[in-house]
Amino acid sequence: MTDKPERRSPLEVLGPGLVTGAADDDPSGIGTYSQVGAQFGFGLAWTMFFGFPLLVSIQAICARIGATTGKGIAQNLRQFYPPWLLRVVVLLLLIANVINLGADLGAMGAVVALVVPGPVLAFTVAIGLISVTLEVMLSYEKYQRVLKWTTLSLFSYAGVVLVADVPWGTAVYDILVPHFTFDKDHSMALVAIFGTTISPYLFFWQAGQEVEEQHRRHIKPLHVSPRNAGPELARIRTDTLVGMGFSHLTALFIIIATAATLHAAGVTQITDAAQAAEALRPVAGNFAFALFALGIIGTGLLAVPVLAGSAAYAVSETFGWTEGLDRKPREAKAFYGVIAAATLGGVALNGIGIDPMKALYWAAVVNGLLAPPLMVVTMLIARNNKIMGKLVLGRWLEFGGWLATAVMFAVAGVFLFS
Repeated sequence: MTDKPERRSPLEVLGPGLVTGAADDDPSGIGTYSQVGAQFGFGLAWTMFFGFPLLVSIQAICARIGATTGKGIAQNLRQFYPPWLLRVVVLLLLIANVINLGADLGAMGAVVALVVPGPVLAFTVAIGLISVTLEVMLSYEKYQRVLKWTTLSLFSYAGVVLVADVPWGTAVYDILVPHFTFDKDHSMALVAIFGTTISPYLFFWQAGQEVEEQHRRHIKPLHVSPRNAGPELARIRTDTLVGMGFSHLTALFIIIATAATLHAAGVTQITDAAQAAEALRPVAGNFAFALFALGIIGTGLLAVPVLAGSAAYAVSETFGWTEGLDRKPREAKAFYGVIAAATLGGVALNGIGIDPMKALYWAAVVNGLLAPPLMVVTMLIARNNKIMGKLVLGRWLEFGGWLATAVMFAVAGVFLFS
């Protein structure tokens, strides 16, 4: 590996952060944002602006850990913290990811069945197999390009907003002026929003992808060559800001679109993303339905490999297995085996008839309880001189990280006591 990073074009700067942010708007997230818009109108749209700096802070910290140490979150946990902590974190992450995979794959299969009549389970199985095949067989460089292009599907939700009849005066006021009613419905919606937005699998994925970037570009971890940290940390900031901004803007579009159409038409209950797409057809027309459905399939194709890949990074780092999407399948059999097992586990959940809404509920439970303590550990790693060398967090990023952690503890408390 070399010491000095090469010059990169603006498009090349965008990578792990962009893909991570786009994957945050997976089909289960689309279902959550659709339900919030349908049930509360524009009333909770302000949470997107409030949550944006929190997500940017914690994801930038995770990326910085990967780039500085040349190791993922789980590998740093394994090296510097008690073994039981690593095992508990990875087990909960694996459970949550498989459940989330099941919900996302099921939603994608249901949407395909709306467009091309046929058995939902067969479509779900096919999508799962396609996702595994692409992730295992494509080189990291080619696969990253596929994921980058898949993020374009998120623009479909901007199209839905354009064709919907949005009362912009009301929408802008509700977006910019936070207001909240302290009752069970609003509390649970708040938990769902933050649980969907700040998820542990994103932490593992972005850190792991920064390590992949170093391998691909043949540069050393930043703690080994700290004099080159400036350009790399600037790239991480730009990549993360753009990626998380893209994610939050898309989520805001979904809330606006469903508030202006479904809520305005009296449709206040959405059980999943596929129902949200179907419900738009009689209210906003076939074009809005097609755009919404396209977005679900596109973001699902992006999110499924991210969910499976983050599980593979965590499990492989736990056991010291060879890992990385830049590896050939024969070089990292266990790593790719976890990807296949996690994805097929999600497919299997659909085959045994688990209620998708219950699956999402329990995924939210696990993610909501796992995120706060994992964020504490992440912050401790990022502030540890033995791990980060001279590149420990600066004052503002540390403040943002601890604020995000405190908010997620509060969200977990609301979840538990509601």
